[in-house]
Amino acid sequence: MLPVLTILGDAISLFGAYIGVNLSSVTSLHFFFTQVFKSLSFSDILPAITKTFFFGLAVGIIGCYKGFNSSKGTQGVGVSANSAVVLSSVLIFIIDLLAVQFTNLLGLN
Repeated sequence: MLPVLTILGDAISLFGAYIGVNLSSVTSLHFFFTQVFKSLSFSDILPAITKTFFFGLAVGIIGCYKGFNSSKGTQGVGVSANSAVVLSSVLIFIIDLLAVQFTNLLGLN
């Protein structure tokens, strides 16, 4: 599901870029998207979509681990949820760093 949300977010950001371009100069929708898709290649899109799979996997594993190992009561659940969010954020940063290094090594960007 996360790759679908990534594609949707990319589409929304492209439409926002079209609006931004039209604030400074009038450009047709057809011309803008023709130029965008001419400059994009599959190697630009594939790493971004692939990374979302690993991000979701990391968040799911950390959330389950912290949830199953939380202490008793609502206070323990709150502490576990907070630590899961912090740890997930750090792990997403590390996964993104490794993925960028890997795609640079392969020459995909």
